[in-house]
Amino acid sequence: MPITTKQFQKDTDLNLVWNFLVEVYDREKGGGVAAPFFEYALCASWMDDTYLSLDRLWFDGPKVVGFVFYESPVTDIYFRIRPGYEFLAEEMVDYAMDHMPDFESKQQFVLFNGQEYLMEIAEKRGFTLQFDYENRVFDFANELNHGLPAGFHFVDAADADPVKLAKCCWYGFNHHLDKGEFVNWTAEDESPAWTPAKAYQGILDSFQNPPPHSTYGYNIIIADQNDEYVCFSGMWWVRENHLAYMEPLCTVPQYRKMGLASAALTEHYRRLKPLGATHMTGGGDPFYEKIGYGKGSHWYFYARHH
Repeated sequence: MPITTKQFQKDTDLNLVWNFLVEVYDREKGGGVAAPFFEYALCASWMDDTYLSLDRLWFDGPKVVGFVFYESPVTDIYFRIRPGYEFLAEEMVDYAMDHMPDFESKQQFVLFNGQEYLMEIAEKRGFTLQFDYENRVFDFANELNHGLPAGFHFVDAADADPVKLAKCCWYGFNHHLDKGEFVNWTAEDESPAWTPAKAYQGILDSFQNPPPHSTYGYNIIIADQNDEYVCFSGMWWVRENHLAYMEPLCTVPQYRKMGLASAALTEHYRRLKPLGATHMTGGGDPFYEKIGYGKGSHWYFYARHH
């Protein structure tokens, strides 16, 4: 049966992509991102979905065997290939170079351990490694045990206030430094700029129309004595992969370095290990290694000079 392709359509293909990424996930061998990476971005209000029709799927009969897609910025291109179909790599790289966003010649390929064959092809096409980092993972064979500091408490995710959560994320990700304070969040704003109003609307939309595979009930929210949200850790529980996919994590500036993020991750560990989770994602910040995270996935960023 010949290999076929189709352009991605959000309304019909979101489950198709999720199932594919779950099926090919390999904690040890790598080979690309886990399933929540794509859906989280696709359903986020900061994601530019203008060019989604450029994302392309490859099929062997009804089975998905390859996927090329972008995230943020739109010039960051990702690849996922089902083991045994590595022969599609050159075709997929050429497609990305010819059709995926490359505004101001800023296109770069984001590749991973387990995709060394893609790195070789990229280098033959004129791409060179710009930088790389380790995206750390916590192994649940170890113990994560960081208590909640005095004066703070956990908030039941089912009772979360979207305004408080939007405000926490606004300051937690330092948006106030270049985009202003969190005010007028109820104002209608048709501007494409990232604003407090849009931040709130994005949180509200995710409450009212959650992504199909989200597991918001496992989110961790920490509040201070005034019941203001000061730390937030999102959780995508992927049972099939025994994966606790943490995304995102933030703490408001005035409460950083007090152990709140460590306490939030510990609570994820305590809740999800009994369900069968064997590992939890983190990030590249030294914080993760400091609290016990170890080797995870290695990210390589390739770009070409025009």
